Amino acid sequence: MKPQGTVADAAKAYLPREYWTDLAQGAPAADISGFAPILYPDAPAWFNRLIDDLQFRAIRRAWALAGVHAGAHILDVGCGTGRWLRRYQECGLRATGVDATPPMLRLARQRGTTTPVVAGEAQRLPFAAGQFDFVSDITVVQHISAPLQAEALSEMTRVLKPGGRLILMELIRGEDAHIFPRTSRGWVELVTSRGMKLVGWFGQEYLLLDRLLVHTAQAITAKNGDSASATASSKKSVARHSQAARRLYWALRHITAPLSAWAEPVVESILPGEAATHGVFVFQK
Repeated sequence: MKPQGTVADAAKAYLPREYWTDLAQGAPAADISGFAPILYPDAPAWFNRLIDDLQFRAIRRAWALAGVHAGAHILDVGCGTGRWLRRYQECGLRATGVDATPPMLRLARQRGTTTPVVAGEAQRLPFAAGQFDFVSDITVVQHISAPLQAEALSEMTRVLKPGGRLILMELIRGEDAHIFPRTSRGWVELVTSRGMKLVGWFGQEYLLLDRLLVHTAQAITAKNGDSASATASSKKSVARHSQAARRLYWALRHITAPLSAWAEPVVESILPGEAATHGVFVFQK
């Protein structure tokens, strides 16, 4: 449950290098998966595993749509702690990772990533043109401010071979201090304006029951925050209440999130992709 603020205030407060460095340096040693710094840093480990499982299922679907094959050379932009690089290697792909935050790359190596990883920004990829068969961007460009998103996608297009495919998973709804989502149509228009052709796309992560719980909790938190007293004694009381509320919040989500994930295949077959929180897109150069 995040503090309230305007989108403009959030954008001003977001300094990408400092933000991701802090997350990497604050990663718990027990997080051997490397999920916490790149998914939900404040969430329990079980929740990040659930989200990772849902994303991996979506990526396998995207692989089929993109025609990913063993031996192909794939670049993972914003590779973070290397979770996708390790999977790409396990699936027989020749993987390379790039990330703008050196502490993330150190975590990737510490978590067992053995594929090549280099430091570099998505807007200035340190690779020659036409070098890769596939490029993957899993929830990366959404963290780049809107004016720079086109530059990042131009670079991903540049390093693809003719006929190469771009796999893009990005937010299509929501807002926060460090995310700059677009609608599904917005993502498609932005990438196709870079000279790419849409192969297909689908919605990812509906989690309807869990989203309802989160929205309800956020509404309650906002209402209680408006009426909170500023005295020292009340602050202690609020802190104790917040700890208890957090435990209850995650206890409830331990019910709603798995139930929502279990129902996801049915929901996907009924609702349009625009009802999901993310879109998964495949483009061809």
